[in-house]
Order: sequence, then structure tokens, then C-alpha cells
Amino acid sequence: MVGVDEVGRGCLAGPLLVVAARAKTELPSGLRDSKLLSRKQRLEVLERLSNCCDFAEGWVKAVEIDNYGLSKALRLGVKRALNGLRTDTAEEIIMDGKVSYIPKKFIKARTLIDADNLIPVVSAASVYAKVTRDNYMFELAKKHPNYKFQNHVGYGTAEHLKALSSFGVIKFVHRSSFMPVSKMMSGIR
Repeated sequence: MVGVDEVGRGCLAGPLLVVAARAKTELPSGLRDSKLLSRKQRLEVLERLSNCCDFAEGWVKAVEIDNYGLSKALRLGVKRALNGLRTDTAEEIIMDGKVSYIPKKFIKARTLIDADNLIPVVSAASVYAKVTRDNYMFELAKKHPNYKFQNHVGYGTAEHLKALSSFGVIKFVHRSSFMPVSKMMSGIR
């Protein structure tokens, strides 16, 4: 079985990351949605997962999200992750959510609301995706310290909105098709 989850869908900055996971051995107990775990807990869980799962990443850049729209970007990320995992078209796939972004050629694919908390292999994908994307945003914070990406990882927090207002939009980092970024496009850096 393959579990699929994404992180970064609602961010104003940074990429979207879809992760596909397949267990090689029994998964550790206590797996759940990455949003319910602290950063320290996620890191500990990911360390335990590294020996029992194969993972594949489907990155979608901010510019691709702007060019294709969020739904198509999600489909692209899912396709990249499943291809990276070399998923067989007859393999069972469960994706977190209610809308399927899984290509139709995968005949045993389904979505399940709260799968990232209910299905351990989807929880594994959730944890891997969150840690990996957060690490990407922490590196981005070093390049653009005024935006404090290490605190909000691209989401539209008050701190991020204040930085956008003060320093403008970072081209190829911020999603120009997302409000309020599109309102601030005159300040592209």
C-alpha cells in the first residue's frame, strides 16, 4: 500500500510538496498526522521511519502553482511522487483528503478524509513531507532573513503579512496568484 499526503497547499510562499510512502517493514506505533506532533516528535518519528519506508517527493515550485493553478499543481505533485516511488498502477493508494489528485491510471486509488491520522503509511508520508518542506523553508529563511520563514514556513501569518508589507514580494518564492501576494505585486524584489 502507498500513502500520499501533501504540505504547503495554503502557503503564500515556497513550494508545494507531495510525498508518497510505501512501508518496507512494520511501521512504528504512534504514527499520526504531522500537524498533531511537535517538531521534535516529527524528527524522532522520521528517524524511525527511515529504515521501514521508501519515500518519493513531488515538488511543485511556486511559479508552477501560479502558472497551473492549485488543483493542477497538486495533480502534478502527486504524479511526480508516485512516479518517483515507481508505483504500480494496480497498487493500492490512499491519499489524505476528499478530492483525488491521483492519476486515473492508478485503479486502486482512493482518498480518505483524515487519512494522515488514520492510516499509518499516510501518516508516514505526512511526517516526511512536513519535515522535508520545513527544512527547505528554514534554508530559505537564511537567504531572506527579513521574512522569518523559519517561524511560519510560508503560511499567511501576521508576521509574514507584515514582512510582505515591509519588504515586498520575492519573485519565484511568493505565489503571485495567491491573495494578498497578488495585491502587493508592485513591490516585487
